[in-house]
Amino acid sequence: MIQLGDQSYALTDPPVLIGLGLIAVIVLVVLTLALRGGRQSRAMRDLTGQMGQLSDYMQALGTGQTQLGANIRTVAEAQSVAQTHVLGTMERRLAEVQERMKETLTGSAEKSAKQLTALQERLATIDRAQTNIEKLSGDVLSLQDILSNKQRRGLFGEIQLTDIVGKALPADSFTLQHTLSNGKRADCLVHLPNPPGPIVIDAKFPLEAYEALAAAETRELQSNALRALGYAVRKHIRDIAEKYIIEGETADGAIMFLPSEAVYAELHARLPEVVRAGFDARVWIVSPTTCMATLNTMRAILKDARMREQAGAIRTALKQLHRDVEIITEKAGRLETHLRQAGEDVAGVLTAATRASKRADRLDNFDFEELPSVADSDPLPLAPRRASGQD
Repeated sequence: MIQLGDQSYALTDPPVLIGLGLIAVIVLVVLTLALRGGRQSRAMRDLTGQMGQLSDYMQALGTGQTQLGANIRTVAEAQSVAQTHVLGTMERRLAEVQERMKETLTGSAEKSAKQLTALQERLATIDRAQTNIEKLSGDVLSLQDILSNKQRRGLFGEIQLTDIVGKALPADSFTLQHTLSNGKRADCLVHLPNPPGPIVIDAKFPLEAYEALAAAETRELQSNALRALGYAVRKHIRDIAEKYIIEGETADGAIMFLPSEAVYAELHARLPEVVRAGFDARVWIVSPTTCMATLNTMRAILKDARMREQAGAIRTALKQLHRDVEIITEKAGRLETHLRQAGEDVAGVLTAATRASKRADRLDNFDFEELPSVADSDPLPLAPRRASGQD
């Protein structure tokens, strides 16, 4: 370090090194001129002037270096302040970014959790629906197996008929699988009063013909399938009329139960002549809906018949009730007479008791000193004797 007044200069600074080099050169020059003597005095003067200028340059250089140091310190302080401000700003922004990221991540996590929960619920719903679909598929396959077999299909119609009849009629008003006198077994026999008498309900299901009609694509195929459906239904009508209408045993008509609303609607819409053929044969075709309405009508008929059957018993019971009321009225009159007589007896007893009480009071207050003469006193009259039955 070199101390010049209030300024300190480091030996490693470039200006200091340059100045020291110049001083060394000047010193060498001065020594050289001193050795040569006075012949060079003029050169010394010039050298002295140059040394003065060099001193001025060195002073200006020191001043510039001082200013440069001050500027460097100012810049360093400004840089430190700016760095501190930048670091603080960056820290705040980083904290804000971290907070936003945290909020975003938290919201995303909650949203993802909700979405996962909803997804799990939907998957569970889909699993249940898949299970129901598989079960329904199994039921449909079972139903197809039932309907593909004639015997099972007949059993299906009988089960449906049994369910409808059991809901519409009392249990004692019908018989299932009833065997008639001709040996034929009816699906259901409703015990209606005469007229019309017991009526048979038999279940029929022309499924093959209806499926062929539904699957027909051309007009010709539809016509053939419709004709086959009409033939199948006509055959069922003839069978029912021949087997289940017996004079003197059953009603003069029977009911054919179709366990399909679609087949019933197809008959009435496109085969009205078949329905009329059933009317002519006294075989009425019903579907599950119309069968329920028909059975409700039969129920009203059964109720009316049972009320008529019970009308005689009701009249007999009313007569007996009237006789009982007359007997009760007669006995009530007698009881009223006895009660009235008893009331009169009680009144007579109370009257006698009152008189006896008064006489007892007189005897209790009787004064022998004031007793009048026997001739002047009236004997105490006795109460008249009541007739028998009144005391």
